[in-house]
Formats: sequence, structure tokens, C-alpha cells
Amino acid sequence: MTDLLRVLPEFPVKQFGGLISALESRGYTTADLLTLDPAEIETRTKLPNVKRLCDAILNALHTDLGVADPPPPPPLQQQQQQQHDDVQSNTEPPPHHHHETSHLKHTADTLSSQWITISTLDPHLDLALGGGIPTGHITEITGESAAGKTQFLLTLLLAVQLPPPHGLSRPALYISTEAPLSTRRLSQMITENPFFSTLPRSGRPTLDKIISTTTPDLESQDHILTYQAPVEIARRNVGLLIIDSVAANYRAEFERPTANSNLSSNMGARTNELIKLGMHLKDLAEKYNLAVVVSNQVADRFSGTAGLKTPAPVPSKTPASSLKAPFPHGLGKQSQESPLASRSRPAEAIPIPPPPPPPQPQLNPEYPDPEVEINAHPALSLDHQQKWFTGWGDNPSLDYPLKTPSLGLVWSTQISGRIALFRRPVNYGYGDHVGTVEGMGAMKGWRRWMKVVWGVNAPASDVSGRGGKKKGGGPVEFEVWKGGVRVVDAGRINKGNIA
Repeated sequence: MTDLLRVLPEFPVKQFGGLISALESRGYTTADLLTLDPAEIETRTKLPNVKRLCDAILNALHTDLGVADPPPPPPLQQQQQQQHDDVQSNTEPPPHHHHETSHLKHTADTLSSQWITISTLDPHLDLALGGGIPTGHITEITGESAAGKTQFLLTLLLAVQLPPPHGLSRPALYISTEAPLSTRRLSQMITENPFFSTLPRSGRPTLDKIISTTTPDLESQDHILTYQAPVEIARRNVGLLIIDSVAANYRAEFERPTANSNLSSNMGARTNELIKLGMHLKDLAEKYNLAVVVSNQVADRFSGTAGLKTPAPVPSKTPASSLKAPFPHGLGKQSQESPLASRSRPAEAIPIPPPPPPPQPQLNPEYPDPEVEINAHPALSLDHQQKWFTGWGDNPSLDYPLKTPSLGLVWSTQISGRIALFRRPVNYGYGDHVGTVEGMGAMKGWRRWMKVVWGVNAPASDVSGRGGKKKGGGPVEFEVWKGGVRVVDAGRINKGNIA
């Protein structure tokens, strides 16, 4: 596994040299060893000691992250370490014991001081995001069409060019999978945003520091991300990489059955591609300390069917002896009898008894039935748990259609943060009524909210309601205007200036 030493440079590969090479030849990666069942891998590959290797990688990863103590050294090293400790104890003053030391490599204070973020150019949005979009991580912005995803991305393209604390003083790389970059909209934001007018002309963002390209299919997208993007990032010191949107090419490539494959095999291939993409983007973000931001589409979610049972088939009242075999293709039923009718009439079908029911496994009476156990705990189902990592459905008091970000749970494990954007229509004639109700007039505009589902430097937005402006509060209402995006206050809402 070529990625093992890249993830864990200090891992003792010599102890598992033959096993690692054998697994690599079968296409297994470090991520597979951390996520798949070791017993299943041993069954498929016929290789021993896979579980010991998986445990060693997991322990080494915990040690590298600082959440576990390092393993004890061999006896000879223990003696040398003891001698070294004795010498240090004789030459150094005794430590102060009133301060309790931490075993973690980084504390919360040191991590927060290391966070470098890109501003949204609105202080309330930045507060909800914990300062902005962090570098060194993958952040996803998901939502319906016209929810404001692209407007957020265009704002970041300009903000990254600003000096700290608003930006990184670095250019941006924009990769689009759907529509080309809207340079007219960027020019409007530069002209209309009052914050840019306070900067000297040399310090204002320009279109020259935005590198853009379009990838119409998955093949060109992989080629650009794998070969061209790293070269441009290193050459131009890019501080922001945007993919708009990450799901378009994958949905077009894998979510349709072909002549040589079915939908299930396509989903398996898509899973492997998504894991490769996630690892590659993480490497770019960490190696060059840049922010990777991707937009994602959503799909409708239909829940509440987990507990439904398929009704048992109703037995037919027709005797088995009266059942006939189907007519051959191209022949209809004989309309009248003839001397040749007996020859052309299909023979009666021999009644076939129904197959016996499959044998039921003998369960130990001391352990519960696994089917009953699953049905008794609906909180363990994906239909329930996805409310907390998709951004939709965690507050039952809010009445809006349930959505699920595209690319599924596999892609959710590859990103470091998810920001969900919501939109609701506003109708004329009834104040600022939110929602589409039949007979309540034409639509006036949209109201939009931003919600932090999870993030590395920002707490998730609670589900108490909309309109919160404090860190960790409810979803923040914002609007799209000529200068970009900004938080909506009560005065502008009452005036009806809804974008």
C-alpha cells in the first residue's frame, strides 16, 4: 500500500512486509483496512494476520493523532531510555507538579490559534462559521438549486485574495463541472461591495488571480485534479480550490445502468472513486495549506418506510389443474375448434408444487432474534441517523421538504465540514409569508438560511429555529445582493427587500 507511509511515516512496515505487498497487489488500501472487517478481508484474500495488521495500523494512527500512548519499546530500548531518563533527572530541575500535563499533541487553544480561515465578508456569517472557511480541510456547501451555493463560492474567490484576517493574499482555482465561471457576476461584486472600496487599489481582488476551467465529464475531471491542479497550485501558490459541483460528473457517470454493468456494480465503482477523490483532495489541502470547498447537489428523501412490511401474496382460488401454459410468442388464442386445433393447442401445464420454505436457523434462547433486535431499535437505522449529518430532518417542528446531499454516506466521511443552505419562497399579497400555498398569490422572492451541519472549527447550528446570529446558534438567514452575500436583519425583512 503506497499510501501507508504517506499517512503513517513511522509505521514499522518491515514487520508486515510480505502481507502489505500481497494486500496491495489485490487492490486494498489503508482506508480499506481501517473500514472493512478484517475477517472478511482474510476470507477473500486467504491471507493470515490481516487482523493484526489492521490493529497495528489503527494503534499507530491513534498514537500519531495523540489520542493514545505510544507502545512500549523493546527491552533493550527500555534500558537505554531508562539510562537517558536518569541522566536527565540529575541535570534538570524537578518539574512542577501543580500543572497537569496533557497527553495530546495539540490542545484546543493551540489548534484554534493555528486555524487560518477565509472570510465570507460578512461578520455574522463568519461568526457562525467559526471565523470563516478553514484551510487544510475539505468543506462542502450543499443545498437546492437557487439556494445560494455559487454565490458563496464566488465570494470566497474574491476574499481569498485579501490579506489576513479576511483572506490569504493568494489566488484561487475554480473548477466547474456544469457552467463556466460567471466573470460578470464577479465584476459586479467587486464594484458593489463597499468593503472593497475601503482598500487601496493595489489590494483589491481582481479576476486575474482566479484560474478557472470546466470539466464536462469525469475523465477530464480526474485528469485535471490528478495532474494539472497540483502543478498550478504549487506554481501559483493557490490558497483556495473550488469544485462546483462535485456530484455532477459522478451522477452522470455511475447512476445509470449500462449494457455491461448494472446499477449495483456502478455504485461499488463510484465508492472507490469517491474515496480516491477524498484522499487526493485531503492531500492537496494539507500539503499546500489551502482550503478545498466543494458544492454538492441534493436529492429528495422519502422516509418512514423502514417499518413497512411487504404484504403476503393472496393465494389464488383457481385450481392448479386448470392452469395453462402461456401461448407461444406471436400466437393468439384459437377462436374456434378445427381438426388441427389439438395440434396447435398448447399442452396443459403440469402443476408445480410451491417450493418449501427455507429452513429457519436454530437460535440460542439466551440471545434475542437479530430481526427483532433491529426492529426494536429504529434509532440505529440509517433513515434516522442521516438526519444528523445531512442537515435535513433534525428539527421535526420545521416543515420543509427533506433532502439528502448527493454521493451518499461514503462522500460524507471524506469531508471535514458540511454547510447546508435552505430556501423558501415568499408570496405577494400576504405580508412576507414563507412557503408556497395554493391560492396565496404569486411568488415574490426567496428567503435563505445557512446552517452548519458539522465543522472542524465551528459548532453545529442547533435546531431551535432560524435567524440566530450567535456562534453555535440557529441557522442564519442571509440574502444574495449585488455585493455578494450578507445576513438579513429585521429592518430589511420588514421592508421586503428579499433577494
